[in-house]
Amino acid sequence: MDGQHSEKPRSHTTADRASSAMSQNPRISSQTSESMKDLSCRKIPQDSVHRDRPAHPTAILLSKSHSTQAALRPQDHSMFLKEAYNTAICFKALRGLNGLDPHRLKHIIHKIKDMAHGAPNLVLETTYHYFTDNPEISNRHKLRLLQVLETVIGASESLEERWTEIFMKLALENMTKSTDLEEEYQDTASNMLVAVCRHAWHRVTQHLEAEVLTGVFPHRSLLHVMGILTSDQKLFNPAEKARWEEQLTKIAVKSVQFLNTDVWSKELLWALSKPDRTHYEQPPEKAFLFLYYGLILQAEENSIVVRTHLRTLLETSHQWAKQREGIALTVGLAAARHLDHVWAVLEQFGRSAPIKRSLHNFSPKTSEDLQWKWATSTILLAYGQMAVKAKAHILPWVDNILSRMIFYFHGSTWDETLKQSFLTAILMLVGAVSRNEGAHSYEFSQLPQLLECLMALMREEPQDTLCTSTREQTIHIVSSLCKLRPPLDSEKKSRLLSICLHSVLALPLLDVLEKHTCLFLEPPNVQLSALSHPPALWALIGWFLVPTQTLYSKTSEALDEMLQTFITQNPTADELHFLLSHLYIWLVSEKAHERQRAVHTCTALLKFLSHNHYLDPKEDFKQIGQLMGMLGILCQDPDRATQLSSLQGLGHLYQLLLRHRAEALKVEALSPEQLSQASKDEAPLWSSGDQKATPPSPRKVAFSKDSSSQVIKEAMKHLTLAELGHLIRTTIDGLGSTSTFRAQAAANMLLTVIQEHGAELETVANLGQAIHLQLCSVRLPQAKKNALHAITLLARNHTPELVATFLDFSTPLDSHAFQLWRALGAEQPVSRWVLAVLLALLRERPLPIEASDSSPQPKEKTYLRSLAAMNTLHELQITQEFKKAVQEAYPQLLLALLTQIHYILELSLPTGPQPGQQAPEASTPSPQSPSAPRRTSLEALKSLLSSTGHWQEFAHLELQGTWELFSTIPTYPQGVTLLARAMVLNHCRQIKVVLSQLLPTLQSQEERERKVAILILTEFLYSPALLEVLSKQDVLDVLAQSLRDPNPEVRVLSLQGLGNVLFHPDKGSLLHGQLPPFLNAFFQNSEPVVEHIMGTVSDVLHRLGACGVGVQSLSIAINARSFFDDERDRIRAAAMALFGDLVAAMAGREPSSLRTQVYQSMVPLLLHLKDRCPAVVTQAKFTFYRCAVLLHWPLRHTLFCSLAWERGLSARHFLWTCLMTHSQEKFSIHLAQALSYLHSPHCHIKTWAALFIGYTICYHPRAVSQTVNDADTKLLLCTFEALKKDQEAGIREFATKQFSFLQELAARPQ
Repeated sequence: MDGQHSEKPRSHTTADRASSAMSQNPRISSQTSESMKDLSCRKIPQDSVHRDRPAHPTAILLSKSHSTQAALRPQDHSMFLKEAYNTAICFKALRGLNGLDPHRLKHIIHKIKDMAHGAPNLVLETTYHYFTDNPEISNRHKLRLLQVLETVIGASESLEERWTEIFMKLALENMTKSTDLEEEYQDTASNMLVAVCRHAWHRVTQHLEAEVLTGVFPHRSLLHVMGILTSDQKLFNPAEKARWEEQLTKIAVKSVQFLNTDVWSKELLWALSKPDRTHYEQPPEKAFLFLYYGLILQAEENSIVVRTHLRTLLETSHQWAKQREGIALTVGLAAARHLDHVWAVLEQFGRSAPIKRSLHNFSPKTSEDLQWKWATSTILLAYGQMAVKAKAHILPWVDNILSRMIFYFHGSTWDETLKQSFLTAILMLVGAVSRNEGAHSYEFSQLPQLLECLMALMREEPQDTLCTSTREQTIHIVSSLCKLRPPLDSEKKSRLLSICLHSVLALPLLDVLEKHTCLFLEPPNVQLSALSHPPALWALIGWFLVPTQTLYSKTSEALDEMLQTFITQNPTADELHFLLSHLYIWLVSEKAHERQRAVHTCTALLKFLSHNHYLDPKEDFKQIGQLMGMLGILCQDPDRATQLSSLQGLGHLYQLLLRHRAEALKVEALSPEQLSQASKDEAPLWSSGDQKATPPSPRKVAFSKDSSSQVIKEAMKHLTLAELGHLIRTTIDGLGSTSTFRAQAAANMLLTVIQEHGAELETVANLGQAIHLQLCSVRLPQAKKNALHAITLLARNHTPELVATFLDFSTPLDSHAFQLWRALGAEQPVSRWVLAVLLALLRERPLPIEASDSSPQPKEKTYLRSLAAMNTLHELQITQEFKKAVQEAYPQLLLALLTQIHYILELSLPTGPQPGQQAPEASTPSPQSPSAPRRTSLEALKSLLSSTGHWQEFAHLELQGTWELFSTIPTYPQGVTLLARAMVLNHCRQIKVVLSQLLPTLQSQEERERKVAILILTEFLYSPALLEVLSKQDVLDVLAQSLRDPNPEVRVLSLQGLGNVLFHPDKGSLLHGQLPPFLNAFFQNSEPVVEHIMGTVSDVLHRLGACGVGVQSLSIAINARSFFDDERDRIRAAAMALFGDLVAAMAGREPSSLRTQVYQSMVPLLLHLKDRCPAVVTQAKFTFYRCAVLLHWPLRHTLFCSLAWERGLSARHFLWTCLMTHSQEKFSIHLAQALSYLHSPHCHIKTWAALFIGYTICYHPRAVSQTVNDADTKLLLCTFEALKKDQEAGIREFATKQFSFLQELAARPQ
């Protein structure tokens, strides 16, 4: 048929030719009819066809013979008309392809495709005849017709043999045709031949083989077709593909002869080195030529020829990426048979001058130099191809190849091109090795150096951009290398993990990465030379860039696969912990997107292990508690995606845990899929920007917190105590996080764990210490509250351990440690236990070992624990949590603290300066100095008295200045005695309980405890409460037993107790008889004698105890008062002390005459508070207070505070107010006494008297005016005139006002 058409005259119209062809070939007509039916079945719209219908279609139809039309049956005639009409439409469309309007052309092509879809044969035949019958049409028009034929043939399911021959011939004719369109026209014809090959590949390939083997170098169009046949994976099925590769190998074998043909070889080299139209994509013919050349060299038996051709090829340009890849492919194919010779050629090429220049910071200055800039890239790729093509023969060469690759890595000036070539080559090498069955038994010596190179690459990657697949490729390589020998050591694996994780997880948000990519002015893999390429080419770059999100996803997947490879190679719990430990720093990152990525990676690893049972169930699953804690905290992350990933990770971890605990594999209501059901129908939510979605509402986020708590509670039931400890330690570490959500989540989880399993825990001491370390960093009040509450719960079952631990950081006691102690005693039963433990530790009082030349110093100061317990007790006494417990333990605490003071004095006994040395100057005591614990022990005793309501005893000791007696061992017994005496005098309600504690203390092994007990007991002999606890005989027995005590002081004190008036009633009368001579001796001239006698009288008063002094009290009072204003300081002090002792001894049974003496002593005592002698001031305060007690003044505690600590006019005014309010009937006496002190030679007392009178004048002016005379008024005026010049501003102001008031008072008429 094709021959008939070619012989027809050219004058026929196209429509005539089409109609004639169909009329003469009924088969075509039938097929066309069937095609039209198929088109109608597919509901192809016909409106476009009608719109493009020619204005006069009858002109085409009338050219058909009338006789032929008449011969048709009516039905066939109708079909004929329809087919002819469609043919005309197709011809019109084909004619329209000659237009220039791109939109119109697009519309026509679309219409032709629609027609071909329904009637391909009609379109094929019409297009073919239009092409052959109209040679005058333009080449551009012909090109479009060829494209139509290619499309229709390629889309057809089958092609008849006749049409195969026709279209193959048409393609071959136009493939080699030279036109103004150059290679574009030839490539279009070649593509049509490829389309024909889909239906008759054997016939086409035979023709191609015949053309290639003619001895003449093949036309580029033939190579183009062969290139597409080789590279298009969809063109052949696997069987056909294998046959084509086999045929191609045979063609290469037959082509070996051409290597020795000079013309053929030169044309081959010219074709290979010819610059491409675009350097971004290599044309198929050139890609095939590199493959073809490599196969020929592979088939060549003469090694000299192979070496010669390879050297020639390597000397061509290496400027462009595809050129380098092609050269490497050729070299690799040649190496499949000539490995030794190829290695030698590459070695020789590597030592050539251009390569050496490129290795030494070669900087191209001309376009000619560019061909060598990336020559090392070609070498690297060639080594990779060698490994791929050599297959089973490559193992002995691997180390050599790696050594050369590493050499070029270190020696080259690196850019993205060389980097990508290095990675590509390594990937090819590793892939080839991995496919080799013997690789796992082969040890590669260059692996450590290669890993160092890969780590260097990762470190050098810019951390703010992601424009290449370098990270992904590197991680893939690492994953493959981990499967080879030798295995990685822990140190190198750790560095590798750290670098890879940092390189991927620390990347900025995807939005930021995308912006950086847009600003990246020189994307990799594209070498654009300013010498030869205009800036307009930069617009093409965007077509070759992978989307940032896709690139990151692939990189992240590679990282997951690397971790999975590590655990697969070493499926142990230790390895899992090792891997996860490198992720932990990222799970606690301050950046949300880094946490999100880290938890995603962690969850992926857990999912992999959950679905693939690599870990041995019998192996101890270490550190699972730490991981559970990390994921549990992240379940409360503000980022929704992090929440979801963490929750899924917890589910997978729970499944792993159950499997390792030999329980059911099915997890009811807690599988990861069910846990994440809430987001099943939603798009992935990556609120940090790694994936983009609308932020979830708070209601949607809430589910993960509850679910995570449920998972953790369930999982904790299966954890061992050690694993629970790891979990708690993780939550404690989270308390110190600067992230508010993390700190709160950690505190919540800590509280949950302690509530569930606090009683079972071991190592509680370490947990308590860890909480203390983190507590200073907790800023959230609720988080701190939860952490402290956890301590409270732990204390229920672990009080001794926690107390011992807290003591280690309680010297000194900072605010955070103080909070922990308060939490420890928050519950009343526990607070008692805490005090009991502290008391027990307080009683452990080892003395330090004396240092000597022969005995080394102890490693640890064991007595420090006792000091810490003392310091803690001192602080806890004032807290609300321990208030009741301290009250209950008052007797034990009192005895323990008194003993502790003695112990401290023993620890810090001064050795005194050596002869010729001066004593060190006094300085502020440091916390480590002996005075610091001494001061603390005394403050603890003070705090105990004041905080438990025993302020009367405290007042006695404070006002007497008793505390100084506790500062030395010689005066210590006197201090304890005065404390016990104060308890007796104030009828302390704790005497009975203290007595019950004294008896066992007297049997103590510690000498100091027995000493304290006997001191207190001898004083308690004067208390009526003694006989309510013990009988006289029992007391005598105790004292008698103490006479045998090893300590002489205890024996002496016991002997003194046995001489108490309690046991010798007649001794009272003897003491009464001694009092008159003592009183007469007051008036001797010797100050020491008088002072001693007054002290003796005080001692007699004390020894008389309940017997009292009776009527002699008045004479003692009068004699003592007479010495209040004595010029001798010590006598004044002794007289006031004696008067105070008398008042205390007679309290409750004093006669009225003694009360009068007390009233008359109040003003002198008050005024002597300003005495020049400190001892007098002390005794004046104490005696004034004792008189106030006897007179039953209210507000005695306030009075005590004013006497003890307050200074200034306000304190003086208060004391005056107390006196004048509670003794108004003695007003005139008090005023007269004050007036008499205006004549005192002591200015301070005189000033105080003036102030006293001034207060009286202010508040009682009428009474004063009635009492004072003119002489007194003048005296007052003179006194206030002098006080107007006092140093104290308050006194000057007061004196000025009083002076003015007195002037007015004096001016009034009597």
